[in-house]
Amino acid sequence: MVVADLHVHTTNSDGTLSLVGVVDAARAAGLEAVAVTDHDRLHPDLDAPVVDREGLTVVHGVELRVESEAGLVDLLGYGVRPTGDLVAELDRLQADRVARGRALVELVEAHLGIDLDLSVEPGFGRPDLARAVAAHPETDYTVQGVFDDLIGDDGPLYVAREVPSFERGRRLLAAACDLVGLAHPLRYTDPAAALSLVADLDAVEVHYPYGDDPDLAPVRAAVERHGLLATGGSDAHGDTLGQAGLSAEAWDRVRRRLSDPDSAAR
Repeated sequence: MVVADLHVHTTNSDGTLSLVGVVDAARAAGLEAVAVTDHDRLHPDLDAPVVDREGLTVVHGVELRVESEAGLVDLLGYGVRPTGDLVAELDRLQADRVARGRALVELVEAHLGIDLDLSVEPGFGRPDLARAVAAHPETDYTVQGVFDDLIGDDGPLYVAREVPSFERGRRLLAAACDLVGLAHPLRYTDPAAALSLVADLDAVEVHYPYGDDPDLAPVRAAVERHGLLATGGSDAHGDTLGQAGLSAEAWDRVRRRLSDPDSAAR
C-alpha cells in the first residue's frame, strides 16, 4: 500500500494542481505524505524542509535536470533549505526555461499554423505546451502525441536547454537538501549508465509508474551496493496521486533522514 508519493508537481512548474489541490488530492488518495518536486523551482509556499498541511506531511523538494556522462538525467532533492547558490542557479534555469518555452511555442504555432494564445511564465514546461496543443480545436493531438511527434527529446521541434553538469547539480542540492537522489533510472536511454551515477547520491527512485512489469533488479542492486534509500513517486503532473510511491516501512526510513523528523511523524 502506497502511503507516500515523493514525486509530485504543482502549478509552480508544469503541474495542473496548486499546492492546496495537491494536499486535497493526496488526502483523497489516502496518502500520509507527498513531496513537491517542481522542475528547477522551489515552491514559495513551503517555508521549511518538511511541513504539515491539514495532517498531511509535505516534503519540500525540487527536481533538477543535469548533464551527465549518461546524458540528461534528473536529480531529486528532498528537504530543501535554500542556499544562495541554489537559488541563483534556479533563477538562471527559470530564465532559460522561459526563453526556451517561447521558442517552442513559436515553432509549434508555425508548424501547425495555429495560435495557442499561450503565456510563457516562470515554471513553464513542455507539458504546458503539449496540453495547450491537445486542447486546441484545430488539432487532434493527444498530450503524448505532441511529445512523440513534435517536442520530445528526439522530436523535430525540440529545443535544448542549458543545464548544469551532474557534479555541479549534485553539489548544489547536497548543500541545500537532506537527501539527493536519482529520478526514474529506467526511463533513460541507458539505465545502466544512469545507475552508475548513484554512488555519489543518497537515494534512487525505485518505485515509479514505468509500465507493466518493469525489471527493477538493477535498481534494487544499486540500492544494496551503495547503501541507498529507495524512494518513489508517481511523477504526477495532474490530479491523480499515489499511483506509485512508498510503503509505510519505506517511508519511515526516508522520514528519519529528513530535517525535524518529528514534524513528519505519522
